Amino acid sequence: MEYLSKQRYDEIAAELKHLIDDVYPKITDALAEASAQGDRSDNAGYREARRLQAKTISRIRFLQKILENSRILDTAALPKDRVCLLSTVEFTNLATNARMKFEIVSPHEMDLEAGKISLKSPIGAALMGKKVGEIAEAQVPSGTLRLRIESINLD
Repeated sequence: MEYLSKQRYDEIAAELKHLIDDVYPKITDALAEASAQGDRSDNAGYREARRLQAKTISRIRFLQKILENSRILDTAALPKDRVCLLSTVEFTNLATNARMKFEIVSPHEMDLEAGKISLKSPIGAALMGKKVGEIAEAQVPSGTLRLRIESINLD
């Protein structure tokens, strides 16, 4: 079971609806048109339409599986004093004194450029359950990071 923010759940549902209602019918039409042109073995349009169809079906099934196995997280029920899913955490890398700020999210919402790290990442997993002032140790490829939690916000 995965937990998603309401926003991400809605984004996935919207993408799924778009693929089913808009994209797939266009691919089906292109496939029928390419098929009507004759010999399929030497028909690049047909092969491309089949490739797009397979890719779209794969994406539809993937998104359906995410939605079937996900629940929207009730932020009111989450602890405010500990790092948890959907917490925005500011922490200091004790080796470099660099301050960083990330939101802890499910793997399906991870986006480093937007400041969102997965709770299953080494840093995300190390921060989970910690309180302000505590030190988290994250095992990363370059070694062990010691991170001091500076603040926790649940937006």
